[in-house]
Amino acid sequence: MDPVHALALALIQGITEFLPISSSAHLILPSVLLGWPDQGLAFDTAVHLGSLAAVVVYFRHEIIRLTRALLLYVQSRQPSADSNFAFNLILASLPIIPVGYFARFVVEAEFRGLEVIAFTTIFFGIALWIADYMRGETAKPLTPARSIAIGFAQCLALIPGTSRSGVTITMALLLGQSREQAARISFLIAIPAIAGAATIKLWDLLHKPVTPDWLALGIATVVAGLSAYFCIVVLLNFINRIGYLPFVVYRLGLGGLLLWMIY
Repeated sequence: MDPVHALALALIQGITEFLPISSSAHLILPSVLLGWPDQGLAFDTAVHLGSLAAVVVYFRHEIIRLTRALLLYVQSRQPSADSNFAFNLILASLPIIPVGYFARFVVEAEFRGLEVIAFTTIFFGIALWIADYMRGETAKPLTPARSIAIGFAQCLALIPGTSRSGVTITMALLLGQSREQAARISFLIAIPAIAGAATIKLWDLLHKPVTPDWLALGIATVVAGLSAYFCIVVLLNFINRIGYLPFVVYRLGLGGLLLWMIY
């Protein structure tokens, strides 16, 4: 891959991974619109690892606190707010693992066209606007049923244009979470989702006779990680003030542009 292309795609991945605008769609678009070669498994794995590092570093203190609370509950059987939250995050993280593993080949073969991206970009953008508009003033507790619903919503993100963060935030808002809490839940359940995706891609990569450009992959990992970390900081610091409408407008504009190009 051309170094400029690799750098641009790593930046795109980092910026779009945690914003509700679909990273997979934005990684597909340059190859479709500009004729860039497919980035390949090695590059996909590298930028996913960069995004994973970003979210783990940002939430490291919360991850440690929730882990300790969960271990304490296992030992004492005395639940706490943190142990309940950690348990529900685990529930929300589970559905994407088997669904992603078994559906990945179908998605790769059938759902990477511009028509699909245009439709999902618009449809799930409208869904995000409705969810943000209908949200309550007081956040409801995260229950097992709500967690599982968010987890199954995350599975829809396998389709390019849907946006993993977008669809999980949408479902969390519909189920009574605040703007900031919805984003926080989405980021935290991204950890096993991204880790699982990177593991599957790494497994597939190990079974292909390729010799990766390790320097280019290292740079891509760092760029994706730094840009993803920046986006997490910005979103969590400003989402209560700006809401999700700017992302909805962006999605509608992008989807409309794609439809105009297609037809």
